[in-house]
Amino acid sequence: MRSATITEAKNGLSALIDQVRAGQTVLILDRGIPVARLEPIEADVEQTGRIARLQRAGIIKGGGGPPPLDLIGRRGPRLAEGASLLEAVLEERRNAR
Repeated sequence: MRSATITEAKNGLSALIDQVRAGQTVLILDRGIPVARLEPIEADVEQTGRIARLQRAGIIKGGGGPPPLDLIGRRGPRLAEGASLLEAVLEERRNAR
């Protein structure tokens, strides 16, 4: 277990967090007395990161199963004769689709 003073923790928090991510526990000392401990959390891989935060906030909803493989393999719609793909994309953005 690594130990660090409050000053060391304040000045090098990013480095300490990197060590914690690697699995190490860091003991924070105030004038030689332990006051806090940084340790890795056991988190479910699916419940970490931005997507998990959005799901917990109710902004997005997680999928209910595997992706629809038949949809992935299907060809997309074709552009009308003389149409521009760039114009179609810009039109979608303008219409917020």
